[in-house]
Amino acid sequence: MKLHIKVLGPGCEACDWVEQQAIAALEALAEEIPDLEATIQHITDYAEIAKYPILFTPGLVINEKLVCAGRIPKVEEVVAWLRQALDEIKDEPDPKRPGQLANPNQGGKEK
Repeated sequence: MKLHIKVLGPGCEACDWVEQQAIAALEALAEEIPDLEATIQHITDYAEIAKYPILFTPGLVINEKLVCAGRIPKVEEVVAWLRQALDEIKDEPDPKRPGQLANPNQGGKEK
């Protein structure tokens, strides 16, 4: 399970705080999920930032989904967003196993 996290912003103090909150959230989750992998990028290029629906920085993106903008989230919020992203990863079909359904009940009879 791999998470891709991006902090969007010019490199201000608020951006640094968002990055620290993300790191703290990852550390908390790593205690529960030892095989958790994650990357954190700080995006300062305005052309790259403009690719996301963001009006105010700092912004936080998890697996290409903007989850927070214009404020510094609490660690608990970031943990919840990371859990949601992990759940979404689990629901995706595994490309190594063709024919696998994302939802086991999808396309079949419910029991």
